Amino acid sequence: MAREERNIKVHIDNVKKIYSGRNGDMVALNGVSLDILDNEFICVVGPSGCGKSTLLNIIAGLLEPTSGTVEVDGVKVEGTGVDRGVVFQQYALFPWLTVRKNVEFGLKLQGKSQKERDEITMKYLRMVELEKFADSYPKELSGGMKQRVAIARAYAVNPSVLLMDEPFGALDAQTRTQLQTELLKTWEEEKKTCFFVTHDIEEAIVLATKVIIMSARPGRIKDIVPIDIPYPRDQETKISPRFNELKNHIWSEVYQEYLAVRK
Repeated sequence: MAREERNIKVHIDNVKKIYSGRNGDMVALNGVSLDILDNEFICVVGPSGCGKSTLLNIIAGLLEPTSGTVEVDGVKVEGTGVDRGVVFQQYALFPWLTVRKNVEFGLKLQGKSQKERDEITMKYLRMVELEKFADSYPKELSGGMKQRVAIARAYAVNPSVLLMDEPFGALDAQTRTQLQTELLKTWEEEKKTCFFVTHDIEEAIVLATKVIIMSARPGRIKDIVPIDIPYPRDQETKISPRFNELKNHIWSEVYQEYLAVRK
């Protein structure tokens, strides 16, 4: 099937990444190829050090591949761009700016008028239920609230692709569950293409249309698991027989790679 017919949003072609260090070269990624379709929610799992974050940073344009290419909407990635919104584990908010000013930061870079910035900022603060905290500073927010600001900021610039690197990893279980639910609701409304790195297999199954399993270093794609549980999903999804079948299958594959690292 032709690429155009499949509506490919991100095309990753034979990407390799080598880090050079004191102890010689380390191959982080070795020949990763993947097509991500428009509106897909891709979750990536695998053992520590398998190159999940490296791959995300290459898509984001924060790292250059040693060889191979990444395209977004048919355009080769050569550096960062507003077509890709990134949310990291550590929030990355500007502490000297209010919530409102943090969210509108990218909009200002895009040259939006103050009126447009105000409208878009409040739309996405309402989306993450933080409109009442628009004039608060990050130090006045909980960890979960800070991450919701980061998500609102990423959505506000209207990226083609949303890249999320363990965004809920530092949060307590209750907050994490709440944000998973909110993220799914937002994704179903906005229909962004999402690439989400996580160590949590349950989180991956709750969120994803497909789960990518990475092999132990050097990182390669070991398996692609379609998640055939219908949306909308919530925490009740976790008690379904199909959820547990998928969890056991993915866990088994990831654990095999974990054992390979330990040998």
